[in-house]
Amino acid sequence: MEILRSVCPRCGKPSAGLCNVCRAAETEWLKCEPRVESIYCPVCDSQKHGKTWTDTTVDHETMIHEIALSALTLHPDLRGAETSLTYRDPNPNRTFVDLTVSGKLYGVEVTGTCEVKIIWRKEQCDRCNRISGGYYEGIIQLRATGRRPSGREMDRAIRIAEEIEDGLQEGGERLSFISSIDEIRDGIDIIVGSQHIGQVISSQFCSALGGKMTTHPKLVGEKDGKRLYRVTYLVRLPRFQTGDVVVVHNHYLEVRGAGHGRIQVYDLREGTSRFVSEDEIDRLVGNVGDAENALVTYHDGDVIGLLDPRTQVPVECRAVPWLEVEDGGTIRVLRDDEAERLVLVG
Repeated sequence: MEILRSVCPRCGKPSAGLCNVCRAAETEWLKCEPRVESIYCPVCDSQKHGKTWTDTTVDHETMIHEIALSALTLHPDLRGAETSLTYRDPNPNRTFVDLTVSGKLYGVEVTGTCEVKIIWRKEQCDRCNRISGGYYEGIIQLRATGRRPSGREMDRAIRIAEEIEDGLQEGGERLSFISSIDEIRDGIDIIVGSQHIGQVISSQFCSALGGKMTTHPKLVGEKDGKRLYRVTYLVRLPRFQTGDVVVVHNHYLEVRGAGHGRIQVYDLREGTSRFVSEDEIDRLVGNVGDAENALVTYHDGDVIGLLDPRTQVPVECRAVPWLEVEDGGTIRVLRDDEAERLVLVG
């Protein structure tokens, strides 16, 4: 009779040393921290990790899953690990999570459980702390030369500012925030939390609206040996905005590129583009954004018959070479009250 010399020293089964079943049984393959603390801002729900705050867009349940799984430590030899959990919230500051983990360890199926207690601790984040404390690093002032910015310009400026804030926040610049947007008599004031967002918004205003920016820094104190400045970004829009219809030497011109000094215009009679200076402009008629739709009653050569969109009285206008007209169709007209006529604008 042959004697087995290679047996498991624990269970006696044939094995070259400790068998897989006994090896798995003696291995501590599942550990979890019994208590985990999560610090969050009660105002914006951002999370604190160490000394760093980060925004989060996940819901409460997903957050519980993430925190509970982060408390787990699995043996590196565990294969095909699957985790399930249930949780209960006995009060707003505590969550108890029961975790079940299964997998294969050394080819042996194993299952284990553990409990994690999540402590929710409220703390105002860096951004909300600055906002509530009235902290800011810049003021963007949107103004216009010789006029008040139009409603269209201010609406567009606000959209630009909010889009830039969203982009910077998503990019991780938590302190690049807008504290307030205030419409005042001369335009709008935007209070911002960092000089970077102030510079970006002001530059985009100039690109989109044709303005010119000047900066005015003011020393407000020192911190850790560094001087602290608060910057005013003055964005001055030109006298005329894109879409304005002006009169130059009895010609109606649409402003296509508003700037300071020379202005790019489109001749609404000839259908040509050119530049004029502000000094050449006799008066402002209005803006194409305020144009009305007029019904075309007939088109005969260089004469177009229209119904005045306000009075429904028939009127005649001179046809222009750049505009296609169809009987029964509509065209956009701008009312020149001073000259008592309708101007074809598109």
